[in-house]
Amino acid sequence: MKNLKHIASFILILILAIPDINAQKMPGKPIRLAIAGMTHSHISFMLGRKSKSDFELVGIYEPNREMALRYSKKFNFDPKLIYDNLIKMLESTKPEVVVAFGSILEHTAIVEACAPRGINVMVEKPLATTVENAEKMKRLAQKYHIQLLTDYETSWYPTTAKSFQLVNDSSFVGKIRKVIIHDGHQGPKEIGVNKEFLDWLTDPVQNGGGALIDFGCYGANLMTCLEKGVEPLSVTAVSRQFKPEVYPKVDDDATIIVNYPDAQCILLASWNWPFNRKDMEIYGVSGYIINEDKSTMHLRNREMGAEETRQVTSKDIAVYVDPFDYLADVINGKIKVPEFGLYSLENNVIVVKILEAAKESAATGKTVMFKK
Repeated sequence: MKNLKHIASFILILILAIPDINAQKMPGKPIRLAIAGMTHSHISFMLGRKSKSDFELVGIYEPNREMALRYSKKFNFDPKLIYDNLIKMLESTKPEVVVAFGSILEHTAIVEACAPRGINVMVEKPLATTVENAEKMKRLAQKYHIQLLTDYETSWYPTTAKSFQLVNDSSFVGKIRKVIIHDGHQGPKEIGVNKEFLDWLTDPVQNGGGALIDFGCYGANLMTCLEKGVEPLSVTAVSRQFKPEVYPKVDDDATIIVNYPDAQCILLASWNWPFNRKDMEIYGVSGYIINEDKSTMHLRNREMGAEETRQVTSKDIAVYVDPFDYLADVINGKIKVPEFGLYSLENNVIVVKILEAAKESAATGKTVMFKK
């Protein structure tokens, strides 16, 4: 009888020691999320997410109530969430994170409001319109210990992640010597962006520039990551207005040459491409990687007899194909943003420095040297 009691006690101890698998699978408490601005059409990426259990939408700041109500009907959220005052929205809803979908100029005011309240922020690319604003945002984020992330579509691409793996984890291409990055489309008006987005996207103050800013930032972001945060030696740029009748206030095409101590990057940003494109070419001393799009890449090095084409998905390489999944894991402490990673604050301050230097170079016709 004693033995049976001992066995029963032992079994009970084992049962108590086994982790509750169901409890582990239970989702955590949703992150309280608020939206600041809705004029950026990428707002649809957030509101249209199929899985929304990781976030709870608690408030929306948008002065344009007619537009906000239009989105309310389209995405079926309560109009009571809409505020026309940012501070009132933050104080009333107490979000843990704010995602910014207004003009680039508005990013600074959003961080100024959120940081002292301990509210994390994710902005759409680029981080800021000027280096002065970018540095101010960086100081606020560091002082109040908040996450300040910048979202780029190319950060979600499996080909981007695979390229970085090949560059960093192997000698597939060898030392990088030249990177060429094409970004853009036929033009925001030509592809039919909504009026509210077009109004500020083509405003040199609200957006900071035209195609140079809108699409030059992607390549600057990617190259800063490839260079692990090394700042360039110089930037030389030429911007054009091929369609002044359509975009009278801003450039619609830019070529930016970014020189590094041992490499060169050429950014081709345009609202004049015959079709949408976001592609990257990485050339090293022993091979190359050409990303045609988010899933198709062409590879060759000296050990290969011919070029190889691969289809890459998130099953082949670890990558967050949803930036808000990434945001949730950062806020929940599941991952740490790598220094000079694509979303990181350090990377995106350098991006703004490159863009500001490119604007100066295009305006003056002279190469701009980086201050060391």
